[in-house]
Amino acid sequence: MRIRDIALITGLMGAIVFTNTAQLGNTVRGLEKEVLRMHILANSDSEEDQSLKIAVRDRLLEKSDELFSGCETLDEMKRKAIEEKDRINSIAQEVIHEKGYDYPSETELVNMEFEAKQYDDITMPAGNYDALRVTIGKADGHNWWCVMYPPLCIPAAEEVRTDEETKAKHFSDDELDIMKKPEEHRIGFKCIEIFKSIGKKFSDWF
Repeated sequence: MRIRDIALITGLMGAIVFTNTAQLGNTVRGLEKEVLRMHILANSDSEEDQSLKIAVRDRLLEKSDELFSGCETLDEMKRKAIEEKDRINSIAQEVIHEKGYDYPSETELVNMEFEAKQYDDITMPAGNYDALRVTIGKADGHNWWCVMYPPLCIPAAEEVRTDEETKAKHFSDDELDIMKKPEEHRIGFKCIEIFKSIGKKFSDWF
């Protein structure tokens, strides 16, 4: 095979990889804009602090229907999270004091980077997501997270977590495909990481 032919084939393969990666990247970026996550960080990784984190989680999930009742869209959920953040923080503080600790806590709505994580039967790809973030003490411990919107973790959303037709109302076919079959897109995700790294280096230079 001549060098010219090799170059043409290599260029064609590169174009296919780039196109597929671009399409995957667009799907992930769309998903990032459609999700609100809850993120709770423990004071440390000690057994006691991790147990406290779970207690805070359980209380917040118990109160979630009361806190977010009537929210039917992502914007409504975000707006409610901002309106109720002081109350949410008070609930966290209540649990902390009940358990005999004096850690401070902070609750805020942030946009932050997440690694790829599995939740039930789906894997949320790595990316920057909006999150209701609750930090306990030094926030040096492992975190717990869930998907608040679409409501996959609040008790009132039990049917959403198990009903595929209901999930399909919130996520596109392409989004469901990458969440349910992450291994099939492993190379594409790696390419996205490489392109992001290259883009960051260029932005740093200029």
